[in-house]
This record gives sequence, structure tokens and C-alpha cells, in this order.
Amino acid sequence: MRRVFVDPGAPQRDAIEEAAAWIRNGGVVAIPTDTLYGLAADPFSAAAVARVFAVKGRDADRALPLIAADISQATRHLGRLSDAGERLAERYWPGPLTLLVPAPRAIAADVHGGTGRVGVRVPRDTVAQAICRAVGTPITATSANISGERGTADPAEVERTLGRRIDLMIDIGATPGGAPSTIVDTTVTPPVLVRAGAVQWSEIQTWLDSGRTARRE
Repeated sequence: MRRVFVDPGAPQRDAIEEAAAWIRNGGVVAIPTDTLYGLAADPFSAAAVARVFAVKGRDADRALPLIAADISQATRHLGRLSDAGERLAERYWPGPLTLLVPAPRAIAADVHGGTGRVGVRVPRDTVAQAICRAVGTPITATSANISGERGTADPAEVERTLGRRIDLMIDIGATPGGAPSTIVDTTVTPPVLVRAGAVQWSEIQTWLDSGRTARRE
């Protein structure tokens, strides 16, 4: 594994491009996210997705979350958001809110684990955003850990546990940690909470209700 140190305040373009090249060519790259380190791969490549599961030592029975550079990239590759999903994305992206959307046919089946839905968000982390932008599509962002173990904010721990299994690590030092993203299913009406997280469900409901009230007026 190659380990590249990156300044999160001013990410080096060559490091971002190297990460993107690995991902576009089927590699698995450890990258920082808003909370912990994640494993980035091409979700449209079945072989790349299989490698992610092999790295984690996990059966392909759980969906992999995705991150995108912005709303436009997410909708261009995953499809149009529902009205509620669009409102939530405009309010909470970039940020810790994952939206479940219908999985497009082009995406590797193991990404959605047979559910037909895939979770996506736009991270606040500038390095993660830059890598998504350089790749040109959303990428996976499952936690960088062996299945059954805790995710980590420590790049040294990523190297210790996964260094022989991945191609590259983008090291910005310790990531912030904190609560995971809130997951909301926007494939149903009204949207439903799937996992509580950093954004309070009551706040989300209030935001959605305000939109419905405005349309009636």
C-alpha cells in the first residue's frame, strides 16, 4: 500500500488525481470522510465492489454507502431525486444526511445488497469531495475496517489492519469522528427514518412539513 499525506486545507492535486486513477481502474483507496476513514471504490464495477468486500472480510449481504461531489453528480449518475429528497439534499448537503434512492441498473448489484436502493450523500470533507469530483462519479465510502471491528479515525490503524489489502491511503491525519450520518429512505412517501444519526429526525420532519405547508399556501 502506498500512503500519501495530504493537507486537508489545500489538497495536493497530484494526490487527488492518483486516488482517482486507482478508483477508476478498479482499485480500493482509504480516504478521509467527515467522521472516520472510508474505503473508496468504483460502485459501477462489480470487480471493484467485490474487492471492497474482500478487504473488509465481509459477505456481500450489506449495502455500501456512496458519496458524491455535489447534488448534480449524484443525480446525473443515480437518477433524479424525489421532491422530498431534493428538498433534503438542498438543505443538508454537504452534510451528514444519507438519502436512500432507487439503485440505477448500471450500479453493481452488491452495492445495494439486493434491496434495489442505494444510499448517497455529499460529504463536507473537502478531500473526499475532491476525489469524487476527480473520479467523475459517486464512489463507495464504507468504513475502513475489518468486518466486525470498529471504524477508525486514525490513519495508522487503517495501515495496520488493511495496509496489505488496499492500494492507496490518503492520509490527512486523524479525522474528526462523531455521530454517523442520518439515513432517510426517500423512495417512499412520506420519507422514513432508517438510521438515527447526526441530523435529528425531528428537524428533518419539520423541514419537510414546512415544504408541504408552503406548497398548500
